Amino acid sequence: MIGTGMRGQVLLRELLRREDVDLVALCDIEPIMLKRALAMVEGAGKPAPRTYGESGDTQAWRWLLELPGLDGVIIATPWEWHAEMAIAAMQAKVAVGCEVVAGVTLQDHWDVLNTQLKTGTPYMLLENVCYRRDVMAALQMVRAGLFGELVHLQGGYQHDLRAVKFNSGDPAKPYGGGVEFGAKGWSEARWRTEHSVQRNGELYPSHGIGPLAMYANIHRGNRFTRINAFASKARGLQDYVQAQGGARHPNAAVRFKLGDIVTTTLACENGETMVLQHDTSLPRPYSLGFRVQGTKGLWMDLNQSIHIEGRSKPHEWEAFKSYQDRYDHPLWKKYEGAAAGAGHGGMDFFVIHAFVEALKADAPMPIDIYDAVAWSAITPLSEQSIAQNFQTLDFPDFSGGLWKTRKPIFGFDERY
Repeated sequence: MIGTGMRGQVLLRELLRREDVDLVALCDIEPIMLKRALAMVEGAGKPAPRTYGESGDTQAWRWLLELPGLDGVIIATPWEWHAEMAIAAMQAKVAVGCEVVAGVTLQDHWDVLNTQLKTGTPYMLLENVCYRRDVMAALQMVRAGLFGELVHLQGGYQHDLRAVKFNSGDPAKPYGGGVEFGAKGWSEARWRTEHSVQRNGELYPSHGIGPLAMYANIHRGNRFTRINAFASKARGLQDYVQAQGGARHPNAAVRFKLGDIVTTTLACENGETMVLQHDTSLPRPYSLGFRVQGTKGLWMDLNQSIHIEGRSKPHEWEAFKSYQDRYDHPLWKKYEGAAAGAGHGGMDFFVIHAFVEALKADAPMPIDIYDAVAWSAITPLSEQSIAQNFQTLDFPDFSGGLWKTRKPIFGFDERY
């Protein structure tokens, strides 16, 4: 593992629960986080791994990749490191399980893709929401034709992250309690907040677009063709800093570039439209805002309701629960017990399980390189659209035409 921060430790827990995984090395330049990770290994009764990065050397991860006999590496570092680390790992023939955001610039995505195609090294984007229980049940419904022909889909990342982007800098309090970020912040506030200062776009697309892409068979008979994005004014983060830290706090003068609400629209080859919303700077309850709509009805996760023509009362919603139970995905039926207690309602078990099982079987990764780069490239493309006065852009065909003949695989193998 490269990266043993808050997110890395969640994934580490899943690795340590498995009897088929030997954890041989950990790397992190933050001694506190590395120490916590080592304590987790010891608590699990597993042999102590080699460690890298204690000296603060930001290139220490390269030494880890030189270890002989490595089967795979989990990358759970800040976004700006993902492409560079994944490329080096693939060049070293070490299979990559990369936390979401495959790269920052559009060129990053081409570089990651071309490296994977050249080396043939397995790469999986660790997008856990694709494995959410209701999301997978809805996938079963789509495949059963319950919604008819798909017409429109929505999703997003609608999550109040103000207490994630700012804290006091105290390692014991990673969320909230202050308005520091950057060098004075801790955990994600140390690096993630700067993206809100410098960038304006759909900064975190994969939680929303991942499930939608699986529903619409993107790269498996369909593809994204066009994209545009709009951003609202930016008020939420500055208001938060002033309210929590006072108008005289140095960070109260920071001007954040990220619009409070970023709305991205995608068109697909087969005629569907998709809408993503990035909403992390204002007070709101958590929601990914899923909507799957076709010629026979729709499901929306916000109200956990469904409407199917001919089954539901006209113009009325039905509760989703009975449908979810009926269409519960075989993976959840099989591994519900193993997933109990895993992070994010069990999703983190499934995403690690999929990576490990596909690697063991020498099988294609269920969320593969084409998925990774297309979902993640929404970020730089949305930034470009906004910067060019909300222009509609052509979406690159990262598959080079292979989308026409590739067949869907996600969620069909009951092993993972």
